[in-house]
Amino acid sequence: MDRPWLKHYDKHVPPSIDYPHIPLDRFLADSAARYPETTATVFGARVGSRVMDAGMSYRQLDAQVNRFAAGLQKLGIKKGDRVGIMLPNCPQFVIAAYAIWRIGAVVVCCNPLYVPREIEHLLNDSGAETFVVMSSLYSNVKQVRANSPLKRVIVTNIKEYFPGLLRFLFTLTKEKKEGHRVDISGEIDTYWFQDVLSGSSDLPEPVEVSHEEVSTLIYTGGTTGRPKGAQLTHYSMVSNAVMLNIWARGQEGKDVLVSVMPFFHSYGMTVGMNVCVCKALTMVLIPNPRDLEHILRAVEKHRATVLPAIPTIFNGFNNFPGVEKYDLSSVRVAPCAAAPLPPEVQDRFESLTGCKMVEAYGLTETSPAVTMQPIDKPRANSLGVPVPDTDVKIVDVETGTREMPVGETGEIIIKGPQVMKGYWNMPEETAQAIRIGPDGEPGWFYSGDVGYVDEDGYFHIADRKKDMIIASGYNIYPAEVEAVLFEHPKVKEAAVIGVPHEHRGETVKAFVVLKEGETATEEEIISFCRENLAAYKIPRIVEFRDDLPKSIIGKVLRRLLKEEEEG
Repeated sequence: MDRPWLKHYDKHVPPSIDYPHIPLDRFLADSAARYPETTATVFGARVGSRVMDAGMSYRQLDAQVNRFAAGLQKLGIKKGDRVGIMLPNCPQFVIAAYAIWRIGAVVVCCNPLYVPREIEHLLNDSGAETFVVMSSLYSNVKQVRANSPLKRVIVTNIKEYFPGLLRFLFTLTKEKKEGHRVDISGEIDTYWFQDVLSGSSDLPEPVEVSHEEVSTLIYTGGTTGRPKGAQLTHYSMVSNAVMLNIWARGQEGKDVLVSVMPFFHSYGMTVGMNVCVCKALTMVLIPNPRDLEHILRAVEKHRATVLPAIPTIFNGFNNFPGVEKYDLSSVRVAPCAAAPLPPEVQDRFESLTGCKMVEAYGLTETSPAVTMQPIDKPRANSLGVPVPDTDVKIVDVETGTREMPVGETGEIIIKGPQVMKGYWNMPEETAQAIRIGPDGEPGWFYSGDVGYVDEDGYFHIADRKKDMIIASGYNIYPAEVEAVLFEHPKVKEAAVIGVPHEHRGETVKAFVVLKEGETATEEEIISFCRENLAAYKIPRIVEFRDDLPKSIIGKVLRRLLKEEEEG
């Protein structure tokens, strides 16, 4: 296969890598053995203009993972069981995830922004019988417990790994007011995180885990409105972490990475967590990615060298009042993904820090990284080139069987070690997504994204999945929002599109046709959505119409609505 992009690789990047055939938790055991006293996690909060945080070494982290893994086994969790995690970025997420992997169970990622309806679907679809949840979110899980397979819930408080003074201040001023204080004393099979840790032995019973087994389910929206669980194996996630460390010139045992992107997202889990644990980097955990001042002060305080984020966050830094007063000169590399990176955002951030920004492209189904800008040979307005051992092609959109010539647009298809095993319990959708490519070989993932490749092998995106909305880095599928709108008793028809937004990149706009004789206000529709959707999916604009544009077979044409919107 012709791979013109290889000649543009940075000198230190090989075209192929010998990836270890290990389960993910081995990353932690190996790093703890090599760098026991290196700081693994730094966690705390911003108090006014000061960041108060505390560190945990790799030796301590590995010991906590062992105890939590033993505690899970004591509760009856076995190899192959699915365990949900609904936490922001915090030490508890790292401990829970690596403990789940250590006993051969499967991590099921749950967005902390999910409302009960969405949590219920995730639990029922995955079959998760155990759930680890932040105390402030416990009520949402409690509401759906009876209608799900849940047998046990483990609750943790955000303050548990705060330094002493911060924990005291938090208990005094914020814990009760912000809903972190909950009483689980009368709840059956409901446990405190620290009790699971303290009530178990130092080591779990050993479990044989193959690198080919599923490690994680991360849910991605479906075009039908039904989220699909992407089955990421230990190998797919191990290989992606290893290749990204090499690509970004990771400094083993030395780099400090600010984990801004949420761990429940594949970008955050791989780049913010596994890349760090793989080479004993320090993770500075940011529980609220909207707190830009916390991030800037954390970069300055801990002399962070790696800062992965999305364009809206980098744009937020660029426009943050008084950003020039922060010393960001320690940042060496800033990966950017999840949405197109405007050149003016890149130029401004690079001038602020002196770092190299590297744009990347990936998907949940690919663990996630597929292409990335070479650090020494970036090409503006491109997605970069395929990472090692990864082949990418552009094929015709209609059949997917014909490779398109250089410069012509088509569907982006991907083959590599980071591609998922398939969608959880969805054989038809899996067969549609992973199939035989134009070379006659199986195993190609059809992304649904439209792009083209230039003569040097740099890939460019022309359009995201045709209807998907990307708001602040979150993927929003119109059909899922429309399904909720259709449940409103006054709504006859509905269509959802993304419209440009200064800060979010895109935001959700709903077009609604009411039933005959009904009246409704924009706020009434938005309020209904607020009860049934995560905050980032809620329409911000509602336009009432007498009818919607449709095809000859009656399908609503979102494309025409977008064209009207764009004028």
